Amino acid sequence: MKEILENQCPNIFLWVPFVMAFGAALYFSAAQEPNLPFAWLFAIITFCIAAFLRTPIIIRGILLFVFGFCYANAYTNILNTPIMPRDMRDINIAGHITGIDHTPDKHRIFISVPATTLNIKSDGNAIVRVSTESNILPNIGDEISTRATLFKPTPPDIYGGFDFARWAYFNGITATGYIDDFTITELGDHATMNGVRNWIHNKSNSVLVDGLVLGYKNTLKKDERATWMSAGVGHIWSISGFHMTLIGGWLFAIFYFIFRCIPSVVRRVPARHIAALCAWIGIIIYLGISGMGVATVRAFLMATLLLVAALMGRNAFSLRNVCLAFCAIFLINPYYIMTAGFQLSFSAIFGLVWFWTVVNPKMPENKILRILCTALLTAVIASLFTAPFVALHFYSVPIYSIIGNLILLPIFSFLIMPLVIIGALCAIIGIHFPLQFADIVYNWTLSIAEHISHLPFATITPAHISNPAICFIIFGMMCIVFIRPIKIRINYITGAIFILIGTVIIAISPRPVFFATADHELVGIANNGEVLFNKSRASNHYFAFDTWKHLTGNNIDTPNNRAKHNRGLYIFETPKYKIAYMQKFVALQNNIARLCDDDDTDFIVSYLEINGERCANKILHGGFTIYESGKIIYVPTNRLWNNPHQ
Repeated sequence: MKEILENQCPNIFLWVPFVMAFGAALYFSAAQEPNLPFAWLFAIITFCIAAFLRTPIIIRGILLFVFGFCYANAYTNILNTPIMPRDMRDINIAGHITGIDHTPDKHRIFISVPATTLNIKSDGNAIVRVSTESNILPNIGDEISTRATLFKPTPPDIYGGFDFARWAYFNGITATGYIDDFTITELGDHATMNGVRNWIHNKSNSVLVDGLVLGYKNTLKKDERATWMSAGVGHIWSISGFHMTLIGGWLFAIFYFIFRCIPSVVRRVPARHIAALCAWIGIIIYLGISGMGVATVRAFLMATLLLVAALMGRNAFSLRNVCLAFCAIFLINPYYIMTAGFQLSFSAIFGLVWFWTVVNPKMPENKILRILCTALLTAVIASLFTAPFVALHFYSVPIYSIIGNLILLPIFSFLIMPLVIIGALCAIIGIHFPLQFADIVYNWTLSIAEHISHLPFATITPAHISNPAICFIIFGMMCIVFIRPIKIRINYITGAIFILIGTVIIAISPRPVFFATADHELVGIANNGEVLFNKSRASNHYFAFDTWKHLTGNNIDTPNNRAKHNRGLYIFETPKYKIAYMQKFVALQNNIARLCDDDDTDFIVSYLEINGERCANKILHGGFTIYESGKIIYVPTNRLWNNPHQ
């Protein structure tokens, strides 16, 4: 055992970013807001002790864990995004446009408005994101006035689920909603990076440019995105290492060839140094116009390390360099660790770097076979390491992702991406032929993806993955990658044990029988394997339908079936419990007294706020889920991103 522990010393640093991340994740997923004064001071002290003083490894790990927790707490407090106290309908707002996001059926406009307009006690501005179906849009920087309906970002639909309020807080969004008409009151300064992105969008008028160059997340139609996800190549539409590698590689090759042809230059400076610098400047520009998503920032940091290592004659593909990029992004914004882009991006890069640098499998000597084996093994490893996070965030796992990556990625690499990049540049001067050709190639590639997605059992829908389960799975993957074995492959054994524990937790976790959103606008009941709702649509709880159906083992593509009611009174019965729900005032007034006295009614839920001395134990408030055992788990709504700072 002593020999094994001593053998781990070179890999101790690899655990550092994950220990900090687990501490931050504990803060972000806590049910109550930790009352931690002087969080910045605690973060600085714990980090300095762990980094600069000689302390035992276990103590250092605890200090780094505490640092991650305190740093996330301090960062959240200092961010101080304005929070709207309640929903507001048909209000007049005026402000300037800070951004525009384009989707197939509507446009999302980001408007900076005075916080006081939204009844927020603040002298600053708040960002609201409103949707419009208008074909005539303002430009970024313009001042507009409009009449809007705004909603406060909602808490998660289940405990541990996607927290839209938290996401909005860390993206600086105070409210979401919609508008119909607007008036441009003043033309603004369009010379910003977002303005440049919008200008390129208007010039190109191409979905491919929007998704592959400008980094817009929702450019594809819903059925097309589902096809790419089922084929296992949905990551193509999130600008990350794949795109950054292509752009950086092309630029390096082009400038290397150019400067090799200029003897007066290469006699003084090696051509690869100049080409690397030009490629780095190019990917900085690409980073800016792509929207600087977390996966793109990670890819840029890795590309920078690669170029620096190439200049210094060192290997950039190491687990240590990946950990350095992890730490840098964590310090930029600790919330990134909770996002799908971060988790998918780093899980793939950790797996690939470990496989090709540590495992280092033997490859065929034949060049063609070597290329094929490299592509196949890369697809397999990337699919295995990202599968838990795909299941966690997207509720499905593509079975034929290896086939999809082997067939479709080369087409994107050598045809679609070059055509889109060239087409975007040509569109600026009014030449659209390259983009038209790119559309033809894209539609042909989409037809291939459709064939793959229509194969039998193209996707599987796993059970809901809870926070403890995903933590065990992540720790198991860390053991496989970071533990250095001597004779016995202890890394595989230890990793398999923790992954198995996580899998068992998923398998034995009970499923809820009743759901309610925090405002009780939407409720659902699991009945004979089917989920029934009080309404078939709720714009403010769009994702709740899919989340609840997935949690009960239903396909998210099934219709949102409504439960029957008796004059506004919904009665949901399980084998052990009877739950009454009322959404409107008349139904509440006519039934509340009887339900309070009815011994057979176990729980009373109402869209309208109610209290009663006779049946206070029956009345439930807030968002929650009820399990068959009678256990009630409430959705936390008292975090900093749910309530205004006092």
